[in-house]
Amino acid sequence: MLKKPKSVLTVACEQTEVLLFDPISSKHIKTLSEAHEDCVNNIRFLDNRLFATCSDDTTIALWDLRKLNTKVCTLHGHTSWVKNIEYDTNTRLLVTSGFDGNVIIWDTNRCTEDGCPHKKFFHTRFLMRMRLTPDCSKMLISTSSGYLLILHDLDLNKSLEVGSYPILRARRTTSSSDITSSGSSSGSGPRAVGSPCHQNDSGPLSEKLLSRSSQREGGSPRNSLEVLTPEVPGERDRGNCITSLQLHPKGWATLLRCSSNTDDQEWTCVYEFQEGAPVRPVSPRCSLRLTHCIEEANVGRGYIKELCFSPDGRMISSPHGFGIRLLGFDAHCSELVDCLPKEASPLKEIRSLYSHNDVVLTTKFSPTHCQIASGCLSGRVSLYQPKF
Repeated sequence: MLKKPKSVLTVACEQTEVLLFDPISSKHIKTLSEAHEDCVNNIRFLDNRLFATCSDDTTIALWDLRKLNTKVCTLHGHTSWVKNIEYDTNTRLLVTSGFDGNVIIWDTNRCTEDGCPHKKFFHTRFLMRMRLTPDCSKMLISTSSGYLLILHDLDLNKSLEVGSYPILRARRTTSSSDITSSGSSSGSGPRAVGSPCHQNDSGPLSEKLLSRSSQREGGSPRNSLEVLTPEVPGERDRGNCITSLQLHPKGWATLLRCSSNTDDQEWTCVYEFQEGAPVRPVSPRCSLRLTHCIEEANVGRGYIKELCFSPDGRMISSPHGFGIRLLGFDAHCSELVDCLPKEASPLKEIRSLYSHNDVVLTTKFSPTHCQIASGCLSGRVSLYQPKF
């Protein structure tokens, strides 16, 4: 996974290392050779100097660019591979997720050499990725079982203590029928810690919560949980694993990479957020609508390919075989809100860039320069400055 602050490109590597480059000159600055004891999975900058890394060694490490010879501290709390790091700049709370199914919140305001105070915020089975919207009003969680979980009207501080999650409804994004409460889902579905788990409780409780919440603007209680099965092109019931999850930089949409569990199909899909209160007090919420999609090459089946939005949200960079594709909502790279179709439309291929000799697994736009980075399975990192 590649992340960039203003002046340095950092690269998370499979073999315990973190590499640092100058993004303008492409000069190698430093290698943190023993950053972790296992694969480094994700890097998140908290400000212009402090960044966090997470690893399959179950830990998170905090680093300071001014003193890279040693970690600021190591955070212990997960029991399996840690795959994701998010950060709320308003509260200075670090949010991490891992294959133990846990989302953990760390209070970096009270960080010491021994770590940070932390609490488990949420748990679900088959967790793959977790993201916060840019305004931190929602948390999205993707799963390998094809479910997408959305926590609405997010309150990280409240949930550190409360730990209960009102259930809105579990439903597909494509149908106004076929609705079940999350408590009545099959054994393979996700289940929230602290939420009602039995069918005879979750249905009436959902309606009570929705009825009560409809009395105030916004329509849903704090930290209310919505469970969706996102529409994916192709055969409806074949089953999909949501391997990659990203958010539009303006919070308008979510970007998913979905792989079929039964065949070789792999899709990149964009879903628009549909805001507002339910039509009726007890009507089911459906927050996402599929607007654009494109089928991917699915070279390197079984590996997760991380894609991303450009900083202005007009383009998507997506791993495609031994390179990347730049995709737009139309041929002119218009804003998403200016070209929303009535029905799902194909993403437009703007340009393809190929420079690797192995499968590309990750790609990232620079937030400050006209530059794109990509990394492949064999460890090579390429930097592009495309001209249009």
